[in-house]
Amino acid sequence: MRTVTLRAIEPEDLEVLYQIENDSQEWALGCSNVPYSRYVLHEYIANQSCDIYADKQVRLMVVNEDKVPVGIVDLVNFDPKNRRAELGMIIMRQYRHQGYGKLALNEICRYALTTLHLKQIYLYVDTNNMECVNLFENHCNLMPVRLKDWLYDGREYQDALLFQIIL
Repeated sequence: MRTVTLRAIEPEDLEVLYQIENDSQEWALGCSNVPYSRYVLHEYIANQSCDIYADKQVRLMVVNEDKVPVGIVDLVNFDPKNRRAELGMIIMRQYRHQGYGKLALNEICRYALTTLHLKQIYLYVDTNNMECVNLFENHCNLMPVRLKDWLYDGREYQDALLFQIIL
């Protein structure tokens, strides 16, 4: 049976983080469009406080039942007054289509509710990313909002769906 846990990023995760952050095919899905050096990522790992109130974000490794990292989840743009944060999640290519995305989503929602006491999380998904659209449509209790020309992939604009998960 597949399971995942979330844990803080450790120094030994440097190569996994380097691989994920420097996968240019994934840049269109997030806010980054530049590669990160190992040095910059090492400094990030060393200097993060893992305190969402201090950093306004938290980044956690998604590890499977064998304790192998399979992805990363982020809660960013933390808004303590309104008790919400934006979700970012990536499952590494070799672990996709194995149920890890759904499991990671369930775990980050549980963590956001029970540990961080958030009321809601939200995320933006490219309308062309049907795997993610399907995952979040099946998990959300509200219909997404379509945002016209929201994401720019370097060549053209793409529509995005704004999902809101009430915890």
